[in-house]
Amino acid sequence: MRRKGFAEVMLWQLERGGATPLYRQIQQQLRDAVLSRALRPGARLPSTRELASRLGVARSCVIAAYSELLVEGVLSGRVGSGTYVSSDLPEPIEKAARRRSQRAGSTRRFSVPARARALEALAADAQDETRPFQTGRSLVDARTVEVWRRLTQRALRELGPRHLGYTDPRGLPELRRTLCEYLKAARAVRCEPEQILVTSGTQHALDLAIRVLLEPGDEVWVEDPGYPMTVAALHAAGIRPRPVPVDAHGLVVRAGLRTAPRARAVYVTPSHQYPLGRVLSTARRLELLAFARETGAFVLEDDYDSEFRYSGRPLPSLQGLDDAQRVLYVGTLNKVLFPGLRVGYVVVPEPLVRAFTAARHLMDRQPQSLLQVVLADFMEQGHFSGHVRRMRLQYRDQRDALVLELTRRAGEHVRVEAPEQGMRLVAELPCGSRDLELEAAALRAGVIARALSSFYHKAEARQGLLLGFTGYPRAAISAAVATLSRVIADALGARRARSAAAQG
Repeated sequence: MRRKGFAEVMLWQLERGGATPLYRQIQQQLRDAVLSRALRPGARLPSTRELASRLGVARSCVIAAYSELLVEGVLSGRVGSGTYVSSDLPEPIEKAARRRSQRAGSTRRFSVPARARALEALAADAQDETRPFQTGRSLVDARTVEVWRRLTQRALRELGPRHLGYTDPRGLPELRRTLCEYLKAARAVRCEPEQILVTSGTQHALDLAIRVLLEPGDEVWVEDPGYPMTVAALHAAGIRPRPVPVDAHGLVVRAGLRTAPRARAVYVTPSHQYPLGRVLSTARRLELLAFARETGAFVLEDDYDSEFRYSGRPLPSLQGLDDAQRVLYVGTLNKVLFPGLRVGYVVVPEPLVRAFTAARHLMDRQPQSLLQVVLADFMEQGHFSGHVRRMRLQYRDQRDALVLELTRRAGEHVRVEAPEQGMRLVAELPCGSRDLELEAAALRAGVIARALSSFYHKAEARQGLLLGFTGYPRAAISAAVATLSRVIADALGARRARSAAAQG
C-alpha cells in the first residue's frame, strides 16, 4: 500500500487574521499529524521556504513553528539534510492499548477508581439554585454593596508588595486581630489572634481539622439528623461517622457514649442544631466537654449562623466553656455577608496552631490577601455590625412572612413555629406523610422544599420540609407558599383517597 506523502497528509486549515497567530496554527497542526502518526517517524518535512510558499505565509511563520517543535522534540534537524519527524517518539497510547486489549480478547473500558466513584456518590446538590425556598440564601443591601465597592477600590489603589507575594498561611494579622475581637465580644470565644486561621468557609475548616486530627478508620460522632456535607467529608477521608440522636436538648451525649465510646472527635452545632434548630443545653455541653477531656477527643463546634438571632443576645459558644483546649470553633462569613465572599475561620487550641498552619500551607499556601484587607476594613470601620443589624431585621420580617403565609394557606396540613435564630425553618407534616414525595412534587412545581427525613441517618425520621426564608422578598414568599400549599394539599388528599379505597 502506497504511503501518503506530506501534501496528502497535511490538509491545512489556517485562520488568517484570527486570535491564534499563524505560526501557532502551523505548529499545532504539524504536532497533531505527528502524534496521530499521520506523519510517520523519520518522515522528511519540506524546507521552511517551500512550506511557506505552499501556505502563502511569511517564511518567518514556518521557521518559528519548526523551531518550537524542534525544542519539544517532535521534530529533529540534520545538518545539511533537512528537518525530519523525530524517530524516538513513543507509540500513541491509544493504539498500544488497543493492541493489548485485542491480545487479551477484550476491549477494556476506562476504569474509574473506587475513591473517585465514592466522591461522585457524595456530590452535593447545586447551591446556585435561586428559587424559594432554597436554604442559605443571603441578601446584601445597597449600603453594603456601596461600602464594599469603595473599600475594594481603595485597597486596589494602595496595592503594595504584601498583596503580590507570600503571606502568613493563617491569614493577614489585621483580619485575624479583628476576628478575634469580634468573637470575644459576640460569642464569648476564648482566643488570641495567633489561634485563628482564615479559611474559605466551614467546609474548608472541617477539612483542615480532619487532615490534622484524624486517621482513616477513626470514629466521629455526628448529629442525627445532621448536616450532610460534614458526613460526606468524613466518608471521603475514610473516617467512620457515628450518628448520635438529637432530642429537645440537643445531642444526646449518653447515646454517643453507648454508640462510640472511643470516638476521636465530635461534630456538633450547639447554638442552632442543623436542621432542627435545637440548642444544646448547658448540662449536655458540660457532659460533652467532660467526655472530650477524659478521652482526649476533640469537639468541632460549627457556629454557622449565630449572627441571626431574633430575640435576645446570641448564645455564648461551647468553646468559651472549654478549659482543656479540646474544642475547635468553626465559623463563616459567607452566610452573614454573601456566599461569593468565601471567607471563614477556625479557632484552634494553641498547641495545634503549628500543625494547622502547616496543613494550610500544604493545601493552598495562604488566603487571598486583597480580600482580607477589604474585609478587615469593613469590620474595623463598623460596617459589619451595621450590616448584621439591618439583615437581622429584614430576615426576621421574611421569617414572619413565611410563618404567616404557611399558617394561613397550609395550616390544616403543616405545623410551623417561628425559629428564634437562623435562616430557615421546619414545616412539620402530619403522621403518615412522605416528605420525599412532597419534595419531588414541589420541585416539579418550581418550589424547593427539602425533605427533613433525608437528614436522618439511623434515628427514626420525622416528616417535614426544610424551608429557607432569607434572600426572598415578601411577594416571592407569598407566591411560593401558595404553590407549595397546593402541592401539599394535593399530595395528602391523594394519599387519603388511596387509603380509603384500600380500606373499602
